[in-house]
Amino acid sequence: MFAALADRTRRDIVARLAGGEATVTELAAPYGMSVQAVSQHLRVLERCGLISRGRHRQTRPCRLEPQALESALSWIQESRRVWAERMDGLEAHLDRLREDPQR
Repeated sequence: MFAALADRTRRDIVARLAGGEATVTELAAPYGMSVQAVSQHLRVLERCGLISRGRHRQTRPCRLEPQALESALSWIQESRRVWAERMDGLEAHLDRLREDPQR
């Protein structure tokens, strides 16, 4: 998922879909690329579970799958907690070294 979101176009597409469903043609409109190129970006996002595509008559609207972002957010929050604890421990250790430079 993080590799998929490393690309600016894909991040833009995810942001656009946060506002509601859109077709491939609608998603391709702001870019100077073909519908096929945008479709390739959509396939990457679909493979990692960030979007899904439905079927409505002859169109295939894309929609954001927010639960995928929620799992990434959980991982980020846990990593943040772990690293905050480690940095607090390092800060405490450095404070002890400053207080007693003979250590």
